[in-house]
This record gives sequence, C-alpha cells and structure tokens, in this order.
Amino acid sequence: MGDPKKQRKKYESPRHPWRMDQLEAELKLIGEYGLRNKRELWRYKTMLSKMRGIARSILGMRGEERERLQKTYFSTMTKLGLLDESARIDDALDLTIKNLLEKRLQTIVYRKGLARTIHEARAMIAHGHIMIGDRRVTAPGYVVKKDEEALLKTTIQTAPQAGKIQAKTEV
Repeated sequence: MGDPKKQRKKYESPRHPWRMDQLEAELKLIGEYGLRNKRELWRYKTMLSKMRGIARSILGMRGEERERLQKTYFSTMTKLGLLDESARIDDALDLTIKNLLEKRLQTIVYRKGLARTIHEARAMIAHGHIMIGDRRVTAPGYVVKKDEEALLKTTIQTAPQAGKIQAKTEV
C-alpha cells in the first residue's frame, strides 16, 4: 500500500509529448485557463479519462448492477455540475477537458467578475481572499460543486477606480 505521507503522481503524461499539434493545444489551454504548468493540465486530463472510463465500463454492464452504478455515477457528476439530471451515458462520454476546466475555482472567480484577469483570480485564491461559504479555499484547482457556486465570495473590497482616487498634495 505504501506510506500515506509519500506524494504520488496524480497525472499521466502524454505518450507523444513532442507532437506539434498537441503542444499548441496544451499551450492554448494553459493560457486560456491560467494554469501554472502542463502537469496541472495533465492532472485534469487524467481525471477526465477516469470519468469517461467509468462511463464506458457502465455502458458495458447489464442488469441491476448497471442501474446502481449509473445512479451513483450520475449523482456525482450532477453534484459537480458536469452533467444535468436528464443526462445519458453518451453525455458523459462527450465531456471534454474544457468542461472540467470550467469548474475550477480559478475560472469561476474570473467568470463571476471577482477578478479582472484569470491570473489575478489565481493570486487572489492563493493569498486566501476567496471563500466558499465560511470556508477559505486556497487551491486554484479546487473543483467547485454546483451548489457551492452561489456561496462564492471575496474577503477584500474592490479597488477604487483610477479616476476617483484623490491625491493628497503638499504645497
């Protein structure tokens, strides 16, 4: 089993990391979502791969075990906000990396307008200025659940507008 304190890799690196089209697509996603490095992107790709793998295994099952697993799988995916209640297995297989990246705390803070840029959103989260309910979250990669989106708030006041700043001058 291993030592619980030992850090383990939470991602799978690409089989062909130097393909030009793959490099360009990864860089575009990193810039669009303000990711720190490619390992962060690969972690979400691995999560997506596991989610889709579970959906494929459910698709191949028969009987009441399929019904039970499908019910728990869809309730989890609905809580995350990736699928709605009327979704089918095909909808789970159609998920993309962008669907998962849109559920990150950093992206949601930026989309809600709490930060001016995606990079400012990351800094605000890392510095502890973002709360979900009454809990401070400092991980920009935290996957926000559907019901937690309404509880999102900032602990700092918005900066004054540039034109409204009154400078104190000495005579």
